[in-house]
Amino acid sequence: MHYPKMILFDYGHTLLYEPGWDTARGNAELLKYATKNPDHCTLDDVSRAAELIYGEHIESIRKIGYDIGSQIGNKVLYEYLGIEFSLTPQEMEKIFWDGASAGAIMPEADIMLDFLNQNGIRSAVISNTLMSGVTLSERLNRLLPGNEFEFVMTSSDYLVRKPNRILFDIALRKAGLRAGEVWYCGDNPQADIEGAAQAGIYPVWYENETERDYKDRSKESVPKCEHLHIRQWHEMMDLLGSIPKVC
Repeated sequence: MHYPKMILFDYGHTLLYEPGWDTARGNAELLKYATKNPDHCTLDDVSRAAELIYGEHIESIRKIGYDIGSQIGNKVLYEYLGIEFSLTPQEMEKIFWDGASAGAIMPEADIMLDFLNQNGIRSAVISNTLMSGVTLSERLNRLLPGNEFEFVMTSSDYLVRKPNRILFDIALRKAGLRAGEVWYCGDNPQADIEGAAQAGIYPVWYENETERDYKDRSKESVPKCEHLHIRQWHEMMDLLGSIPKVC
């Protein structure tokens, strides 16, 4: 284990989480900006169409390791319903996301990022999400204003999803670093931990109890690779404080 020059992070349930998530509330916020709705579609109509577009078609694409972003998903969904908006695709994405959940900071995430900044450890984000990197960056900057992320990558901007190593390899190229100089932290043992390990990046499995019921963990298993397993961010800070820095 070497002292890292950079630590990459997952987004969801690693840096931030989304308490009280409500898709209908997000769609309701978005409908306030509709300029044309010729068939007088209701929120229930939108929900049914969203289940078709997102729940069936886009989800089937995600299951085979790819992502189509919410901006395209929304274009298909609302043109299917004949609804038009006084918003850009990026504005639609943000209004929906903020409406569904304003987001919250994972315990100690802000303290941990301050620690990295103070110790000269660079940072960035790689996330599997339908949201664009621009929209995710805005959320991270709003809730973690002290972050110094050099870049934010989302699967919807790059087509492929973790654990595909293409995302990790691109991140290393962006950072200008070798894999052995970088750590990756995430909560998903396969997408994050095994995904980072296959690219030669040292993985940190962050398994925190905050809203653990947010996904089906029966589909996950203990990572089959060397990794650091922590449950609180101060554990990683303590470890970093004990590792000699190598110039």
